[in-house]
Amino acid sequence: MTGSPPPLRAHGLRKRYGDRAVLDGIDLRLERGQVLGLIGRNGAGKSTLIRCLLGLLEHDSGIVQVFGESSQALSDASKARLAHVPQQPNALGWLCVGDMLDFVGRFYPQWDAALAQQLLQRWELQRGQRLDQLSPGERQRLALIRALAARPELLVLDEPAAALDPVARRDLLREIALRASDTGTTVLFSTHILSDLERVASHVAFLDQGRLLIDGELDSIKEQFVRVLVPPALATQMPEPLAGELRRRSTAEHGLRLLLDHTQHQSWPQALRDGALRFDPLGLEDLFLEVVE
Repeated sequence: MTGSPPPLRAHGLRKRYGDRAVLDGIDLRLERGQVLGLIGRNGAGKSTLIRCLLGLLEHDSGIVQVFGESSQALSDASKARLAHVPQQPNALGWLCVGDMLDFVGRFYPQWDAALAQQLLQRWELQRGQRLDQLSPGERQRLALIRALAARPELLVLDEPAAALDPVARRDLLREIALRASDTGTTVLFSTHILSDLERVASHVAFLDQGRLLIDGELDSIKEQFVRVLVPPALATQMPEPLAGELRRRSTAEHGLRLLLDHTQHQSWPQALRDGALRFDPLGLEDLFLEVVE
């Protein structure tokens, strides 16, 4: 809706555990209908970021809003508009599948019982199974059914495909794509499976050591960054940092290996533009490795 606040927004978000900064000044904004893939190494802070964004974990400073409300004080109406699947769903283990879905469905005005039943059949779950007797993959499939059947406006998934078999992963990706395209659902999902991200994400964010190094539209990002190899004789002439520089490494074979934002090339020294050994365009996987290595 025109003029309505974005489904999710963070500005200057910071979170520390003792002396370690887990999230260091995160700025993030998701517009309606965006599908954002959040990627980063284990320990990069993805789960902590998701929990802070949803108000499940108190952040130290910054602004975090969900549908324009503080994540720490969400109204019941806003909570009913979102669904979250954690990395290891284990709640309500004493209930059976059907009772859990019937109970949870009462909290969501848009609950789609027919979709829940359809997904139960597709993913081979029985309504009479107890939750504490399900395998990790079955628990994750059930958590996804609960989230999708809520027909949320904001869907947040933490490593949703980690315990899924290839068929269930394919179905999940199809459901995410359908929700975004048909109903304008906003989706944030963390993953380490880059092929999944490329199949459904419209936007991508790289989280590394608590900072968002890259955040933007997926196709543009794949054209935006280049790996530049600089010979030793030229490496000593390179100011630090260069405009748009994300990574700088010394190598035995070359003087420097740089990861640069190509849109900033007009600000680079002429010597670099004339004397670099190679300017390599990067696919998403190569870009991810350059960022996190």
